[in-house]
This record gives sequence, C-alpha cells and structure tokens, in this order.
Amino acid sequence: MRYGIIGTGAVGGYYGARLAHAGCDVSFLFHSDYDYVRAHGLRVNSPAGSFTLGDVRAFSSPADMPECDVVIVGLKTTNERLLPTLLPPLLGPDTLVLLIQNGIGLEEDVQRMFPTVSIAAGLAFICSAKTKPGVVDHFDQGSINIAGYGHCDMDRLRAVVADFRKAGVEAHETPYGEARWKKAVWNMPFNGLTVLLEARTDELLADDASAALVRDLMYEVTDAAAACGVETVGRAFADKMISYTRSMVPYAPSMKVDYDLRRPMEIHYLYTRPIAVAREAGYEMKRMEMLRDALIFKQRRSLGLSAPAGKA
Repeated sequence: MRYGIIGTGAVGGYYGARLAHAGCDVSFLFHSDYDYVRAHGLRVNSPAGSFTLGDVRAFSSPADMPECDVVIVGLKTTNERLLPTLLPPLLGPDTLVLLIQNGIGLEEDVQRMFPTVSIAAGLAFICSAKTKPGVVDHFDQGSINIAGYGHCDMDRLRAVVADFRKAGVEAHETPYGEARWKKAVWNMPFNGLTVLLEARTDELLADDASAALVRDLMYEVTDAAAACGVETVGRAFADKMISYTRSMVPYAPSMKVDYDLRRPMEIHYLYTRPIAVAREAGYEMKRMEMLRDALIFKQRRSLGLSAPAGKA
C-alpha cells in the first residue's frame, strides 16, 4: 500500500519512518525542515535500533503528493483546521485516514469534514520527541492500538496493522471506544500535571502527594469511560498505567514540550471534549475541569493572550 504522512513530527515521523525503513512506499509532508530532510535524510534515534532514511519521498506541499491508500495524520490537534486543505490531494476513492492524535472527538469532527472517507483512530503509546530538523528521538515504548470508526474499511485497517507489525511495531486492532478512553487514562493526568507542576512523569510518581493526584485523576477518567459505556477501561487499568509509567524512562509529554516552547497546547480534544462527552453521559469530571481551566490560564499567560471579553 502507498502511505502518506501528514504531520511528520515526533509521532508521524517515527511511525512513517519505521514503515519506510521496512520497505513500505511512504510519502512525507514536511514544513520547516523540508530542505534539511531533502539534503540530509530523516533520522530516527531509538533503543529499538537507530537508522537514517537517506532517500526520503519528501514533499513541501500536499498538492504535489500522490494519492495514497492510507494517510496517517500526526498533526497536533491545534492544527486540525488545516485538514480540509491538506487531506484532499492525497485522497483516492478507497483511502483510509488514520488519525494518530491525542484526545476524544477527533474522528467525529473529521468525518463531518469528509463524510465518505474511511477513518480509523491510532492510539500510540510512545515516548518520542522531535526538537531538531529531520531528527526523531524515540526514548521508550512504541506500540499502537488501531480502531475503526463509523464506516471504516476494516480489511484496509487490518492490512495497516500487518504492515506495522512487519515494520517491528507492536500493533493491535482494538474497539474504538476502548482505544480512545484507554489513551485518555494516561494522557489527561500526565499531560496537564507535567505543565502545572513543572515536572516529568517520574518526578510526579516519586512524590506521594502528586502520585495520589495522578491516581485520582486516572480514576476519574475510568469512571467517565464507564459512564460512556466502555466497561473495559476500569480502575485496574489505571493502576496498570501507573506501574507502566514507573518503568518508563523519565519523560516530558507532548503538552509539556509545547508549553515550554510557547506553542498552543492541545486543550480542546484532550480536556474540553472528553469532559463534555462524559457530561452528556451523566458524569461530571470535576477534577479534570479544574485541571483544564488551570491549563487555559497557563496558556494565556504563556502566549500573552487576554481572557475573552466578559469572562474572568
């Protein structure tokens, strides 16, 4: 299959490079580091084996890219508004769009943009960063759960899972609701708390007070999932995620990196949407609302923004 990568960052760059390194046909859309990659290639530094793609199918405009069987979207959700421009040149009649992005509600919104397109969710459990042009640093983990949404082409989805596995990536087909809420169990506590408390994941879990806060926030997410009808994401899973994180290398999640670099944070899909979805199901995520509001305050200060008129 022919793959296209929209958003060649820490996540899209890693998985796209792994597929290309395994022999898949992969086209990459680059922005600021296009010229660098054309000259030097795309480098992945990884404990699973480092490598450089020397001959990268690199593009600076989606209009120049070929139609793809699978488009992997690794954009930050703060750039979701760009999809109506970026995606159409890559779409054929049977293209699968795989959203490897953080949060809840993404597939619903993208399906509204592209009603006939086959869409899947990709939930990556990975520690990676891209802080230099053309270089992805992979520190730990790297598995991915893939879930079909709506009228997703499940045969195409399973072919993608098979390609990931051939590329050495642990990949699994997972029910949609379970996949999104399982990722939220980790994402919602750790992304926000690392920003507010100015700490890495290991530092949060090394302190009894902050570790208890992580646990309580995780339990709130699992309770919200249960209210939404997802029974497979319980408190035992949250406990497993805490143990899982203790075994990881010290890590600053993507929201902390964005905050430190004074970039907009992914507050809407990581917090506002899941809070609203849970409320519609009859469950109030009160702790997460406080965390979300604190992050909005921090972001306004970081970006030099003022509060909307009429609001405190």
